[in-house]
Amino acid sequence: MTALTGRHVAAIFAGGFGIIISVNLLLATKAVSTFPGLEVPNSYVASQSFDTRRNAQNALGWTSHVDYRDGSVLVAVLNQDGNPAPIRDLTAHIGRPTEARDDVALALDTKGRVAIDLAQGMWRLDLAGHADDGTAYQRAITLKVDASW
Repeated sequence: MTALTGRHVAAIFAGGFGIIISVNLLLATKAVSTFPGLEVPNSYVASQSFDTRRNAQNALGWTSHVDYRDGSVLVAVLNQDGNPAPIRDLTAHIGRPTEARDDVALALDTKGRVAIDLAQGMWRLDLAGHADDGTAYQRAITLKVDASW
């Protein structure tokens, strides 16, 4: 058995901190490279009208429902009576919540369906459109796709 010398302690110390620094650099690089970007260019300016926009949208009384089955996404925007809402210029965009690599703009048919193969995991569907009076309607809906056996 050899004696523990100052060189051994220095090597253990340098190796331990080297591992910690390497892991931190890897995690920081992954965090920055997978960040999808900003939601709005200036969050302070966007926050100034948030309550007004939210109250106007809530006054519409619309709800959004999303379902994924058999390789198809079904989107329904319903009014207070449960009937299809008269939404204009409806756009849909789906992607992973934490990265932009899998983002896709969806072209919904007249029934609110689109065929798309989604991998297992969490997805975020962003809907945007307008009511007949010009009120903006936006929803971000989290969708979980389970493995199909």
